[in-house]
Amino acid sequence: MIADAARNNAEWCDAMCRAHGISGVFGERAWTSEFRTPPLYPDAVTLSPRAAAQDVLDGIDRAAPGCSVKDSFGRLDLSSDGFEVIIEARWIHRPATLVTPVAPAGVVWRPVRTAGGLGQWAAAWAGEDGDMAGIFRPELLTHRATTVLAGTTEAAEGGRRTIAGAVVSRSASVLGISNLFAVDDDLDRAWAGCLAAVARLWPGMPVVGWEAGESLDAAMGQGCLPGQELRVWLAG
Repeated sequence: MIADAARNNAEWCDAMCRAHGISGVFGERAWTSEFRTPPLYPDAVTLSPRAAAQDVLDGIDRAAPGCSVKDSFGRLDLSSDGFEVIIEARWIHRPATLVTPVAPAGVVWRPVRTAGGLGQWAAAWAGEDGDMAGIFRPELLTHRATTVLAGTTEAAEGGRRTIAGAVVSRSASVLGISNLFAVDDDLDRAWAGCLAAVARLWPGMPVVGWEAGESLDAAMGQGCLPGQELRVWLAG
């Protein structure tokens, strides 16, 4: 399951890069991008526990600032290559056989279909760091394996307001959840609503992803099982 989750996550990173006009490369042991990836997205993702440092370092641009590597299996040591660990997290897995969480009342979860809707979603996701909203480009809406989910409520001034959301990346055997957020920081409700929507839209598919801190706790509260540790390395 960890290998499936790592591959799924790399496919999502590749989709984000392609929305920015960057093409990554899938190798036997790692996905790599020779050009700097969008903010918050790694330049390489290991796909196998057998991946060595050179499997990731040979295919990326280490000269430009911000170079990062996602070590999916927590086995690399890139400290001698000028990197340091900035994130320690765990993979998660939720079997499709578990009971579907109850969606919170008053919140409607549905796919985002328009550029305007994606802009509203991205603004809610970014919060006070509004400049980051621009990394979610309309080109993502044409990527067949990517679905942006928005949890919305009725707005006082009319229409609907995005209060939570997530990205769903579909691969052959799993659904990857990433970028899950809640405007009010109620991650338990966000996970419940997201998982209920996923079970409705893609029945019978297991869920994977990676989380840390409060979001990991919230995911586990909705039946997600913690797995192996992963690390993200950033060049100093």
